[in-house]
Parts: sequence; structure tokens; C-alpha cells
Amino acid sequence: MADSLASQIITAIGGPENVRSLTHCATRLRFELADASKVDQNALEHMKGVLGAVPQSGDRFQVVIGGGVATVYENIMHLPEMANAGAASASGEGQKSNADVKAEARSKARGKVAWLDSFFEYLADSFRPILGVLLGASIIIALVNLLISLNVIPNDEASAGWVFVKAIWKGVFYFLPIMVAYNASKKLKVDPWLGGAIMAILMTPQFTSLIDAKTTTCVENAALGTKSCTANIFGIPMALSDYSGNVFVPLLMAAVLALVYHGLKKIIPESVQLVFVPFFCMIIVGALTAFIIGPIGVWVGNGLGVGLAWMNTHAPFIFAIIIPLLYPFLVPLGLHWPLNALMLMNIQTLGYDFIQGPMGVWNFACFGATAGVLFIAVRDKDKDMRQTALGALAAGLLGGVSEPSLYGIHLRYKLVYKRMLVGCGLGGVVIAVLGWLFPSVTAAGQTVHGVTTTAFAFTSLLTIPVFDQMWVYAVSIAVSFLTSFFLIVTFDYRTPEQKAEVLARAAADQKAAAPAVEAKEAAPAATTATATATATKTEAPAAAAAATTVVNAPVAGHVIALDETGDPVFASRALGEGVGIQPTDSEVVAPVSGVLQTVAETGHAFGIKTDDGVEVLVHVGIDTVKMNGEGFAVKVKADERVNAGDPLVSVDFAKVKDAGYSTTTLMTVLNTAVLTSVTPKTGIDVKAGDEVIDIQR
Repeated sequence: MADSLASQIITAIGGPENVRSLTHCATRLRFELADASKVDQNALEHMKGVLGAVPQSGDRFQVVIGGGVATVYENIMHLPEMANAGAASASGEGQKSNADVKAEARSKARGKVAWLDSFFEYLADSFRPILGVLLGASIIIALVNLLISLNVIPNDEASAGWVFVKAIWKGVFYFLPIMVAYNASKKLKVDPWLGGAIMAILMTPQFTSLIDAKTTTCVENAALGTKSCTANIFGIPMALSDYSGNVFVPLLMAAVLALVYHGLKKIIPESVQLVFVPFFCMIIVGALTAFIIGPIGVWVGNGLGVGLAWMNTHAPFIFAIIIPLLYPFLVPLGLHWPLNALMLMNIQTLGYDFIQGPMGVWNFACFGATAGVLFIAVRDKDKDMRQTALGALAAGLLGGVSEPSLYGIHLRYKLVYKRMLVGCGLGGVVIAVLGWLFPSVTAAGQTVHGVTTTAFAFTSLLTIPVFDQMWVYAVSIAVSFLTSFFLIVTFDYRTPEQKAEVLARAAADQKAAAPAVEAKEAAPAATTATATATATKTEAPAAAAAATTVVNAPVAGHVIALDETGDPVFASRALGEGVGIQPTDSEVVAPVSGVLQTVAETGHAFGIKTDDGVEVLVHVGIDTVKMNGEGFAVKVKADERVNAGDPLVSVDFAKVKDAGYSTTTLMTVLNTAVLTSVTPKTGIDVKAGDEVIDIQR
């Protein structure tokens, strides 16, 4: 029986002995390894059920699974060989709990300012564990709103059935402060139940009833549509607020609790800590939260909400455009969590949120790019990417989760960002213009320029109904989705090398599946494709194309085997058989006659297809794409017809060397798999135009 996915992942990660710790988040397995060099990243990326493999700094590694990550994690942890994984280290540290492992794995600083990174990790870990219930509640809200808009169910607050349905999702957001307090306390290595219990003090019927007490004085807040009340507690004034849905108060409370909790553990004997640490914490931190922390948290949340609302009102164009353009860079770093907290605070304080509309523009630009990748994968018969993109697109459109797309595709193929950002920007412009022309009206009768919602929703197809001015939101996300999709399909998402590798692999798979059929059809298919590609060229090939039997040197120099080039991709022959040339001249010419299918913008790579279907890749230098075209003077354009010996590019190889890159020019026959033989001539010195590869059809 084939190994399970869990077993395959552990094997590819370097075995159980290489795993120091393992945890997971919403979509990813997070490994801390003894030696990251033992990871077989290629095997992980092509493993069925894995959306992507992402190496990180140090010996950390992430494996992107998608929505089923929790199941895969449990399966891994129940493997017999994982029984002792992460056990006591040489330092004598004992077996860590899942919470400790998770905290340690995520506490690694992403930048140079450690305290800032720790702050963002604190925010992230306070929300990550409750993503599931937030997503579930947002879908319930969306479905209820949809049914109300279709008049399937009445919008009747007096109906017992309606009250019950509302309670299903309202409970998540009402008790959100307790959930956040639990997670935040856990992150700070405090008893999480203690944090949750202290936050619950402010949400009991006894505490909330203080607002209606005879000795309580209240003042209306016209700006927010709320009222602030002050109660007299043992002669001390206490500001009262509705803490349901508040996220800033539990975050502040947990930070103070951590100081008190760890301080008490240092001075109270261990034998009685179980009783007296919670006792003093509840009294001290409970009182501090009610009198000081709670009011401060409400004030901070209100201030941020009002400030952003002011910006959305007075500079809606800037706000609506900058949000979708920022998110593609915030999400991969986990820096979007503060904005998520602000969304929740806006709903709690203002009664609506205006950030989620522009955020949805980014999400659908992301999903549109993934849809474009899926289209290309189907067209190019790229089975691995088709599986990855299909899973990521489903997670995005139905769940509003962008991580599978980001980690499985976008961050592996950096050209995606160039296309996707155009979709983000154009969608932002559309939502800014339409949001200004067709403003929303809140439940309080306030006019707001922009798309608003009264619910915290993951922006997916299912949650479109939760947005006011739903058609404005729908048009905006459609524009962003279609723009990204169109740009990816039109301009591709891969470099010439990546595209050539996929096409070569697909050709090899096709030949293995049907060798007899392919042998008969390869030549006419290639001729037809070439004729179509060159139909508009001023110089058309002869009707009966001569067979290509040799490939010439594109540059003068010493010819070496691909194994000696130092590039593992070319040495693996994934891009076909070929040669490397250590150049002695700066002029790189066409090695065969044909049509330029690809011309890299940076001038470092050229793909030529001959009239009889031979596909040749010329790659100037190794990793020279990073030079961004500096030192490369390109002489040709894509889709142009060239003859053998025509100049392709002039290269300042001295500048390439000074930049720290190899000047070795590589040349391969991409469709080696469909040819009888491709034989390189190595170990010789050649001039540009000399024969270096023999081909048999």
C-alpha cells in the first residue's frame, strides 16, 4: 500500500529525526528542523495534497496544505516514527507542548526590530486559532442576508426563529473578547483560562447591569452614536462600556496580566501557586481592567475607528486604492492582523466597517491571478500546477482564504505580483469611484462614501451579500478578478526557463503515455504550430521545412557539459539536453533559424522554435535575471523571425562577473524527449556558428 501523505511529508522533510518541532496555522504545517538542507523541496512541491513548500530563515520550513491542514497535522503526529520527534534536546529541555512549540516557532523575528516583530506575532496568534469560527459565522451572516434580500425569510426581530438564527452567529462576535483574551494569554505563557475568566468579568449580566443603575450617569456620544456611562464603585468612578466584540481591551489586558502573573510566580511558593496566583491575578488585573485598561482600550479603538472613518470620508479615493495595494505585501508577512482588529473595532464602535470592501478587491485580484494560472496549467497540461491552482482557487472563492494562492503559487512565481497588483489598483479605483457616486447609508442614517458592512466577513463569493451597496462591491471585485486573470493568461506568470521546463515535462509525460501516437503526430503538429506562429511574419518559411540536424554555438568560447555548469536545473536535463559555453566574446547570436517564441525582458534568455519543431533555449549566464537587464543590449523582439547567426544580444560579461554571476551561457533543446537523439559536442573551443549539438529525428 502506498505511503500516506503524512508519511510522505515526513520522509521529504528529512525524516522524523530532522523534526525539532511541528505546529500548524490555518493552511500551513510549520516545521522547525535540525537541518533544513535535508529537505527534498522538489518532492514536496510535486506531492499530491501539498500546495507548496516554503523555506524560511534558519532551519524553519513551511508546507502549504490548505483547508485540510489540521487533519494532516494530526495524521503526522500519530505516525509511530513521530513518537519521539522533538523530544529532549542536548540541553536537557523536555518534551514541549503543542502550545509551546507553536509559540516558539512563530516567535522568530522577521526583521531587524525584534520587539516590532514580536508585537505582530502577538496580534497574529491572538486571532489565528479563531479563524474557523469567524469564517463560519461570516458565512451564516451572508446566507441570512441573502435569504432576507430574496424575501425567503422575513427580517423580523420579534420572531423567535429570527432571534435564534441571529444568536448562532452573534455569539461568536459577542464573546469574541473572551476568545481573544484566551489566545493572547496563551501566547504570553499565562494560564489562558485565567485570561478568559478576567475578560468575562466585564461581560457578565451583573457588570452590564451597572449601566442601568440609579447611581450611574450617562452621556450621549453623537459622533459614534453611543453613550458613555460612569458608575460609582466604593467611591471610585468607573467608566462603563459595552465590551462585546471589543478586541483591544483583551489584548491590553493579557499584556498586563502576563506581567502580574509571571511576577507573582516568582514570589509565591510553588506549592501554593495553583491557588494564590489565579486568586491575586483575578483581583488585581480584574480591577485594573474594569477601572483603567477597559476604558483605555475602548478609547484607543474608538480613536482609530474615528480616524480611519475620517480618512474614508475625506480621502476615499486614497483609502480605497491604498488598501488593496498594501494587502499583497502585508498578508505574507502576517502584518494584516492589525487591520483585521480594526475591522472588528469599527463594527463594535461605529456599527459598520469600511475596510473590508477595499480588502475584498485585493482578495479577488489574488483569486483572479490564481484562476489565470489554472487556465494556463490546463492549457499546458501541467498536472501539478493544475492541482495546486484548483485547490487554491476553491479555498479562495468559497472560503476567502488567500494563503494557498500566495504560498502555493504567487510567492514561487514572482511575475504573478506584477500582474496581480494591476488588478488590485484598478479594482481599487473602481470601488473608490463607485463608492463615491453611490454612497452607503448606515442603520443610523449616516451617509458613508464607500462599501460598508455590519459583519466581519471573509471576502469570498459566499459573503458578497453582507456588503451594503452590494452591486458596487460586486462590480469592483469582478474588475480586479478579471484584470488579474486576463494579464496572467496574456503575459504568463513564468520566466522563459520555468515555462520551458513545464512544456518539456508535459511533452515527456505525453510521450510516455502514448509513444506510438506521438511519434506519428509530432512532426505535423510542430509544423502546424510553427506555420500558425509565423503566418504574419514578412519572411515566411518554405512550405516543406528542412529537417534541423544541428544546433550551432550562440557565442564563441569553450564548450562544457551541462553537468559542469553549476546549475542544478540544467544539469538535471529538466530543460533538455544541451551544452554550456564559457564565452570569449560579447556577441550572442541565434544558434538556429526560426521564430523567437520568448525574449526575456532582461535579455538573459531566448527561446527559438525552428520550422520543423525543434525548440532551443539560449540562457546567457546563471542567475543573471537578477541583473534586471543591466549590461544586456537586446537586438530582437518576441515573435520575430531570425536566421542562424543573427545577433540576439550584446553582453558586457565583465559587468556580469563584477556582479558575482557566472558568465557560462547555456543552450538546450527543450523538446529533447520527442527527438530520437540529441548529442552535445563538449570539450572543444568554438566560434559563434560552429556546430555543437547533433540532432536525429
